[in-house]
Amino acid sequence: MTFLPLAPAGTTPLRVLTIAGSDSGGGAGIQADMRTMALLGVHACVAVSAVTVQNTVGVKRFHEVPPDVVADQIEAVVTDIGIQAAKTGMLASSAIIAAVASTWRRLGLPAPLVVDPVCASMHGDALLAPSALDSLRDQLFPLAALVTPNLDEVRLLVDIDVVDATSQRSAAKALHALGPRWVLVKGGHLRSSGRSCDLLYDGAEFHEFDSERLPTGNDHGGGDTLASAVACALAHGLTMPDAVGFGKRWVTECLRAAYPLGHGHGPVSPLFRLT
Repeated sequence: MTFLPLAPAGTTPLRVLTIAGSDSGGGAGIQADMRTMALLGVHACVAVSAVTVQNTVGVKRFHEVPPDVVADQIEAVVTDIGIQAAKTGMLASSAIIAAVASTWRRLGLPAPLVVDPVCASMHGDALLAPSALDSLRDQLFPLAALVTPNLDEVRLLVDIDVVDATSQRSAAKALHALGPRWVLVKGGHLRSSGRSCDLLYDGAEFHEFDSERLPTGNDHGGGDTLASAVACALAHGLTMPDAVGFGKRWVTECLRAAYPLGHGHGPVSPLFRLT
């Protein structure tokens, strides 16, 4: 695949901020974000929202970072280092979501914001309090250049069960009505199809991104990896359809290179770039 251009050695690369939770197993969350950003030649900045206790078989517990500390991390990064894009992952609570949204508005950040509305782990463990769904919809979505829900998150956010292409389009319209500029309804969980089709929508046009469905159980961190790759592409100035197309190709190759780890789901791997 064609990669994003790298900054010449000794020059400052583009910067992308991830606002997300830490994964002690190293497969998803901030760890997955930073792997992709580094291998795409972007300097990754971090605002940690939560510390999870997890491994390849599940999330045992998590500890939320105080909302003002999350906000202060964002401000510290953007007022000194500067960013060309940002993405969110696990935000854990209404208070943290409100802190992120209010800080983003107060700083008047022009950088595109990719919101990965993480509600639960791939094992089904809750990563967002149910009461925080309204905060996600009402406060963060209107600030987003793109939201990237999987089908389980779609069901929680707009109460639509995506079972085919028609319901996937209905979900995209319902999500777009919540305020983001673009919506990407990911089709990876639609197991009835032999393909994986993600649907991008801006309120006027639909764009489909289709790929083969790879037979692997090692897909931990796939959503984080996709959102990070799209954020990096947006930082480079790509249009949203081109950025999503790049992200789709990137995560497909990461799935192809995924490896077993522990006793559960191993991580997707961007290390294919080094081979």
